[in-house]
Amino acid sequence: SSVAWFLSQNSDFNGSVLVIEKDASYSMCSTAHTNSCMRQQFSTELNIRISQFGANFVRNFRSYMGDDPDIPDLHFQPFGYMYLADNETFADTLRASQKIQQACGAGTKIMTPDAISEAYPFYNLDDIILGSHNLVDEGYFDGHSLFDWWKRKARKNGVEYIENEVVSIDVAGDKVTRVMLSSGEQINAGYIVNASGPRAVLTARMAGLDLPVEPRRRYSFVFDAETRLDRDLPLTIDPSGVHMRSDGIYYMAGCPPENDVDVDYDDFEMDHAIWLDKAWPAIATRVPAFEAIKLINSWVGHYAYNKLDQNAIIGAHPERPNFMFINGFSGHGLQQSPAMGRAMSELLTHGEYRSLDLSPLGYERVMRNEPLLEKAVI
Repeated sequence: SSVAWFLSQNSDFNGSVLVIEKDASYSMCSTAHTNSCMRQQFSTELNIRISQFGANFVRNFRSYMGDDPDIPDLHFQPFGYMYLADNETFADTLRASQKIQQACGAGTKIMTPDAISEAYPFYNLDDIILGSHNLVDEGYFDGHSLFDWWKRKARKNGVEYIENEVVSIDVAGDKVTRVMLSSGEQINAGYIVNASGPRAVLTARMAGLDLPVEPRRRYSFVFDAETRLDRDLPLTIDPSGVHMRSDGIYYMAGCPPENDVDVDYDDFEMDHAIWLDKAWPAIATRVPAFEAIKLINSWVGHYAYNKLDQNAIIGAHPERPNFMFINGFSGHGLQQSPAMGRAMSELLTHGEYRSLDLSPLGYERVMRNEPLLEKAVI
């Protein structure tokens, strides 16, 4: 929907846009299960720049949407991310990343345990060497309204949405030419944009292509605390692999499974032992006030996990120049979606990136088996 909206308001674009949705209820899509977080604490300049535009877009959403008075100001809670290091190797990684972030204008600070304790006295820091924290344009935002208004405005601008499923793609020479739908309809296409999330590899294979993207389960938990903290809990990335943050009147936590493997596309089964054996012990150890808590809600979502390097893949396939990827975000999709939609709009309209060069994220690195290393992956 970001791609559709950016194309629909691009005065240089003179084509038509059709969005084919397998499930218009979005009940099982990644966006419906997102935690809607935003951060600049990445280790590569490109990912930092991508998220900085995302934060700017969210903060100025109404302006970007044409100052329509019906457009809401998106809620943005900038309590920041807090990475905690319990060993010198990760501490050195945080220090090196902070220098890159600072050079990009991010407000990241390296904090000693004493400084962390002064700012957030509820942490148990007995095993912590240092932390990395940024209160500028980091936290969580109303991602569901972002998506909803992109879709509304795209449709108002002439984008067509249909509920159907692509079952095959025709190829002639080096071009994709049309898609066949489960309803029997055939639709000619000048370009096909593969924006099918965890199912991206299935779409790519229809065009005779491969993609290292598969669904991985991620668990989310909402809990109440008997003793509430006296200030916001930053999105805290614990050395255990569990992360937690404030979530309105409650708190939210999340983590991957112990055995992080590809799963079936329809596998959203909750493993309740994850909460009892992994998440809650880590939460209560890091924040002793959370020893007495009540689980309110839990769910499973899917990362569109890029097995090469957990970074986005965007742009045309070198051997299918009108088959476009916008895939493999590995949990960063919603915060990166403004920059990605803008970039795809530029690429489809002008044949080049004009605002931010995303060519390092192209498919060519997949063909060369050369990962674009990002050290800050949650």
